Amino acid sequence: MLTVQHRQLYSGGFIALSYQLFISLLILFSALGYSANSLAQPLHQQLAPVDLQLQRTKANPALIHQQYTWLAHAKRPWKICALLPHLKDAYWISVNYGLVNQAKRLGVHLTIYDAGGYLALAEQKSQMQHCYLSGADAIILGSVSPTGYAHDLDILTHQTPVFATVNALSQQTQQQNNLKGMVGVDWYQMGFQAGHYLAKKHPKGSGLTQIAWLPGPLQRGGTDPTTQGFLAAIADSDIQITQRLWADNGKEEQRDLVYRLLSQSPPDYIVGGAVAIDVAINVLQQPRFKHLKIGLISTYFTHGIYRGLLRGRVLFSPTDQMVLQGRLSLDQTVRYLEQRDPVYRLIPDIIGLDKAALSQETVERSLSPAQFRPIYVQSPPSSAAHN
Repeated sequence: MLTVQHRQLYSGGFIALSYQLFISLLILFSALGYSANSLAQPLHQQLAPVDLQLQRTKANPALIHQQYTWLAHAKRPWKICALLPHLKDAYWISVNYGLVNQAKRLGVHLTIYDAGGYLALAEQKSQMQHCYLSGADAIILGSVSPTGYAHDLDILTHQTPVFATVNALSQQTQQQNNLKGMVGVDWYQMGFQAGHYLAKKHPKGSGLTQIAWLPGPLQRGGTDPTTQGFLAAIADSDIQITQRLWADNGKEEQRDLVYRLLSQSPPDYIVGGAVAIDVAINVLQQPRFKHLKIGLISTYFTHGIYRGLLRGRVLFSPTDQMVLQGRLSLDQTVRYLEQRDPVYRLIPDIIGLDKAALSQETVERSLSPAQFRPIYVQSPPSSAAHN
């Protein structure tokens, strides 16, 4: 498997691969939904404009649907911190890839911190203070809690501008000054899309259908709005939630829930976060559970869910385009720092996916390349020119 460094060397033409190995790599990456061109895309190539919704200023909440055009480069090598809840699953690793990729394109310094999980609010606040004390020009925050910074964002960051990514922030009025921008979708709609898919299959009067609901950590990340959206979508259907199980988004924690669920009272469907569904795919292949006919639906998209969709083991998943969100957050931050037509809020489209709807463009805007591993520090070359 190629490392990030090897991929860069390959794209620059500095290493020679045998013909056989080259063909093998093409087959491997094509099976995962990536073309050779997308993996070796030169960083100097300008990204194509993307359709999304945006809110130009904090004062005016009106949303406009239009194309977003990317910056070509930064005017100086800004020092940016990004705080992420964790890097335990492919979702946040894909956000990491988007952040790093755009930092390389623009030529800025990026340091990424991993809090370790959605229960690690104190750790994330400590990391935020470190960003401020180390002289960061801006902080990109994937918060571990929507209300975790309601009263102390200004104390932790002083005058450092903050940009929320993926996870929304709920703040007191006096804390709003430091929040200069947001990137992310409404997770209510992520849950609603999953529920709507099921409600169409099992409308009122079609017969009671039991599901288990495993959205992830209780009252962390987007689980609350996801749950509300899902419940709204199934309200007028024959879907009945018979079990609700909560745990942090680690594979071990979610595997324990799946084993408990299947050993006690197997439902007709398991619906939940990608980690739970990815675990369930594997558990359901074990001999003692292989006889069970359980449908699997994810509330968000990852590499494991992608493979599950391709193989028919996962029925449906929405994607909020995680790589795109990482890129947008970095681009939005530099726009603000340089006052180059800054935009307060950027909202990518949520795209519903099943086996028949897996376009390469959507996959590339959602998932990091298969060989990518998290990067925590990205610095521009010392010789990089900034206008």
